Amino acid sequence: MNLKQWKSKVSIWIAALFIFTAGNAFAENKHLIIGISPGPYGDLFKQAIAPSLAQKGYTVEIKEFSDYVQPNLALANKSIDANLFQHPMYLKKFAADKGLKLSALISVPTAGVGIYSKKYKSIADIKEGSSLTLANDPTNLARALRYLQAVGLIKIKPEIDATKASEKDIVENPKKLKIHPLEAAQIPRTLDSVDIAVASGNYAISSGIYPTAIDREIIPEDYINVIAVRTDDLDAQYVKDIKEVVESEAFANIMSDPAKIFKDFQKPAWLKAKTK
Repeated sequence: MNLKQWKSKVSIWIAALFIFTAGNAFAENKHLIIGISPGPYGDLFKQAIAPSLAQKGYTVEIKEFSDYVQPNLALANKSIDANLFQHPMYLKKFAADKGLKLSALISVPTAGVGIYSKKYKSIADIKEGSSLTLANDPTNLARALRYLQAVGLIKIKPEIDATKASEKDIVENPKKLKIHPLEAAQIPRTLDSVDIAVASGNYAISSGIYPTAIDREIIPEDYINVIAVRTDDLDAQYVKDIKEVVESEAFANIMSDPAKIFKDFQKPAWLKAKTK
């Protein structure tokens, strides 16, 4: 074999290797791993998003995390391809605090925070000195306090940004509530030992207490949950395909299906406008 023939064969081998590698990379990208926290969002993805992605050639694996920290770390280190568990306020703060390049892709119907109690049947029944648990992570703590203020149980310093408030910013607590911030996942389990719990929708649903809320918030748009992806992947085809599926009529129909729990979720503004 002369030098010219040898170079020609090497070129063919390199080209074949490139095609094989590129083909494998594409195939790998057609298997999507989606991170969720316990609750309804894994079902939402499986029932309302995964079937349409399957029609586009994707397989979807749901990976459940037990807290609000690991899903974003896993997304950043590429252990998963997207996650669905958080609102944009939490995403922005977490990404900034950890120096992660993560972005919201699109908002989805969301189960709101609620007030739960085995002792009381309404907010008006709540007695002085009652004990109360709520989430301890900064954004969800501020959200719960803003909600408690909206229903008249406390008042926060007027000069404080309500999205950054902590229990130290409470200036009026007429019922002298004993407030105990805890990890969000633990809140439903505290109902046997405290009088009131302010629990997020996903953990309330996963623990079976969701229908028993004595009050449920009207969710501000910046607390509607989002699908998050790596910022560098915003132009990736799988990300575009996820967004297209969520914006589809098939997705909207499942979210409005009277036989599914999603019908009771608050729709984001874009979906309300689409389904009017």
